[in-house]
Amino acid sequence: MVVNYSLYLVTDSTPAIIGTRDVVQIVDEATQGGVTIVQYRDKTSDTADLIRVGKRLHEVTKRNNVPLLVNDRIDVALAIGAEGVHIGQDDMDLRTARKLLGAGAIVGVTASNLSDAIVAAGGGASYLGIGTVYASATKADSKSIIGPSGVRNILQRVSSVDQTIPTVAIGGLKASNIQRIMFQSRSSTKGLDGVAVVSAIMAAHDPRAAASKLREAIDNLPTTMSPKAIENMSIEGLLDQIPSIVKTLGQQSPLCHNMTNLVVQNFAANVAICIGASPIMANYGEEAADLAGLGGALVVNMGTVTPDGLANYTQAIQAYNEIAGPVLLDPVGAGATAVRRSAVKALIGAGYFDVIKGNENEIATVLGEGMRQQKGVDSGASTSDDTAKARMVKKLAARERNVVLMTGSTDFLSDGDRTFAIKNGHEYLGSITGSGCTLGTAIASFQAVHKEDRLLAALAGILMFEIAAELAAERADVRGPGTFVPAFLDELYGIAKRAEQDDAEWLQRARVEKVDTKD
Repeated sequence: MVVNYSLYLVTDSTPAIIGTRDVVQIVDEATQGGVTIVQYRDKTSDTADLIRVGKRLHEVTKRNNVPLLVNDRIDVALAIGAEGVHIGQDDMDLRTARKLLGAGAIVGVTASNLSDAIVAAGGGASYLGIGTVYASATKADSKSIIGPSGVRNILQRVSSVDQTIPTVAIGGLKASNIQRIMFQSRSSTKGLDGVAVVSAIMAAHDPRAAASKLREAIDNLPTTMSPKAIENMSIEGLLDQIPSIVKTLGQQSPLCHNMTNLVVQNFAANVAICIGASPIMANYGEEAADLAGLGGALVVNMGTVTPDGLANYTQAIQAYNEIAGPVLLDPVGAGATAVRRSAVKALIGAGYFDVIKGNENEIATVLGEGMRQQKGVDSGASTSDDTAKARMVKKLAARERNVVLMTGSTDFLSDGDRTFAIKNGHEYLGSITGSGCTLGTAIASFQAVHKEDRLLAALAGILMFEIAAELAAERADVRGPGTFVPAFLDELYGIAKRAEQDDAEWLQRARVEKVDTKD
């Protein structure tokens, strides 16, 4: 049997999800709307009711030419003549299930880690259900949240065992994030074949329309999260668009949600206000869902690492990921201690970051090629030439399928395809507390207003920030770091105000070069 796993519906019969509606009617509408495979999941009804409802479901799915699987209960699957089952790690073992159902049956297996995936793929599973990707209200017994990077790691490893085994992701997936998870989780050798949803259809007022919307998103996956990137290959073309993006930021005044350390909160808020954004300093993860709904961007600044802090970061990352809101990670001091290195791995596994920004050592740590132990948050003396730095940035961006910025005397910016060196800024930025953190605030603010090309949005933020620093340093009233900070804020504000009048003279200072990263 050739099975289309692209839109996989898992039923939920609980009143909290479907109210008083008929689960069979919902499935009928959903399969007409584009659902390609259905799993009947009911953990509370007795066997007689499961068989009764299962037979009705099977009539519907057969009429709409869609396979029906039963969760866990092989006896029910046999009784109703279903096309197969889905079993979890705590259910009947794969070998026994296959023996009972026969070689032609579909037997799917849940895989939430590498070990489970390898065993199932090697043991003859028909497909793998990978997750939980994000927190899921309908799956209270989830062992762990693995995030997009966890899915990608499983896909990469499974491809070495069985390149062709179908895979679907499950857990917190909906219309706003399915394209992102399918794009960002793809490894160099294997991608997802589909997504499994529950509430996105079962709780929908119009299941057919909800299924149709999901199917359309799946059938039209982007090749990049920056749809305009292919049009923006030249430096001149990128720079020409920056003035209008700066102006748009001032007009829209997007929220910039900063989860950052106490040392830089005031400075970060001032930078955001001066460029035209609206800052909020909120480190409590419970607030994130409401804040994400306001259409802004999130900055996760790993300045202070505690278990509670990591839990709050994770909750916020997932809240923004669920609605495809921009998220920037600043892995401050990532290579300084074992605790911080572990924290970076946890955050990378927690969700998707549109931008990762750090100094050379921090970027190397995120990539897994840390040069040495950091001394505090400073990168220290570089051991790499510019070509090596550019390759490192490009490699991480290609792996994470996002935008990566390595800061330094020369900045390197890449989305895995385009890589640029930026030679703006001033040495005073390295002599004040929080300049790197507040650069993240600026970049994230631009991500909120220009989603068509994430790299271009980042470049706009970098140039506005660093050219403002140059202008401030040249002022007669600036004699050192102490007088530089207020002058710097003035120049940021000045650029924003001039942008309102379409004055882009400041951008003539931009020093951006394309980097050839080929061997």
